[in-house]
Amino acid sequence: MKALLFIFFLITITQCSFAQETEAKIVDSLYKEDQFYAGISYNILGKKPSNFSQNGFSLGFHLGFIKDIPLNKDRNVGIGIGLGYSANSFNQNLQINKNVDGGYNYQLLGDVNTYSKNKFSEHLIELPIEFRWRTSNALKYDFWRIYTGFKLGYVVANTSKYVDATGTFKNSGINSFNEFQYGLTLCFGYNTWNFYAYYALNPIFSNEVTIDGQTLDMNAIKIGLMFYIL
Repeated sequence: MKALLFIFFLITITQCSFAQETEAKIVDSLYKEDQFYAGISYNILGKKPSNFSQNGFSLGFHLGFIKDIPLNKDRNVGIGIGLGYSANSFNQNLQINKNVDGGYNYQLLGDVNTYSKNKFSEHLIELPIEFRWRTSNALKYDFWRIYTGFKLGYVVANTSKYVDATGTFKNSGINSFNEFQYGLTLCFGYNTWNFYAYYALNPIFSNEVTIDGQTLDMNAIKIGLMFYIL
């Protein structure tokens, strides 16, 4: 009787071990870093003309989903392709006015004390493409990551807003914004907290926009935090 119980115990242990090993293999074979992301950034304008200045705090909000494609057996290296949304504002002294012909005039404002607000904003649908390295595995959710890549954005809406003592002046659907905006991205960190940076490779405005006869080549630079949710 004792021998039968011992044999039964061995069979049970073996089956459990085999089941756990099989389960681990199944988990490993299905493991991916598909992630929702959300972030906030401080927006800076690069390649500014002389007498151009930013004032106030220019914010960006970013969210979306990235599909993970592992490239190696350990699944700690991969490619991420996603779809997202981004809203960005830039507080500065470039005033955008609509003229009688339906076009727009651009001028740099003088003393900041003569107005209380001047900004332009844009909303983009984005396609991020990332090369991804991380220290995660199928059962480990707190890990180091370095994601770097390219992001293509399409501007679906834009506005400008100027406020002074005489009133508020708004414009929307400004056709001199570049519809497609793209740049390089970098994200690295541990677990929830991740540093995020974006550097645009093309200007915010088209070549039609000039200040004192010079093309306005300003590009967007974004620095902030990114949060990932499995």
